[in-house]
Amino acid sequence: MKYEWRKLERDFYSTKKKPVILNIPKQKFISLSGTGNPNGPEFSQKIQILYPAAYGIKGAYKKVADSQEFDDYVVFPLEGVWSLTKKGQQLDYLDKNEFSYDIMIRIPDFVSDDLVKSALQSVKEKKSLAEIDNLEIKEYPAMEVAQILHVGSYDDEPASFKKIDDLVASENKQRIFKVHREIYLSDARRVEPDKLKTILRYQIK
Repeated sequence: MKYEWRKLERDFYSTKKKPVILNIPKQKFISLSGTGNPNGPEFSQKIQILYPAAYGIKGAYKKVADSQEFDDYVVFPLEGVWSLTKKGQQLDYLDKNEFSYDIMIRIPDFVSDDLVKSALQSVKEKKSLAEIDNLEIKEYPAMEVAQILHVGSYDDEPASFKKIDDLVASENKQRIFKVHREIYLSDARRVEPDKLKTILRYQIK
């Protein structure tokens, strides 16, 4: 049986343009950290490392998954956790060069860390990927979040964040950190900016 996140975790990857509050379980990712403008080459290079790594892990899992409940899975979408550098936090305007981020792809809980590490080593031996040694396995704890589907340019996200903020305030809750998560349901290389679909999410209490 194939694990399909679009069907089995529909609420977490909602395609509704109305803000919602959810409880997200703990999740595991392969991740690369960086700073700077996401429109630059360094950010693109990290994405070019993550996808071969994610598909390498998927392939390795399929070889050993005969006796498991799920013998295959759909690779999860690209995600990013975004904040600002110390300098960026002190500015009274947004400078994209001062973004601080972790860019990542989720790995199902039923895929062991040992298998992930072994698969990454295999990918490293087959492909010349400069930063693959910097890949980390990161686990995020369960948390309460508010999120919305944003459709449009990344530069227009503030309007969608305002909708989340209004919902959070109406529920007498509050945002915990300035950090936020973006889940990319569209490929920015192939989709027009005004049609991009991105889930925006932040932790609340």
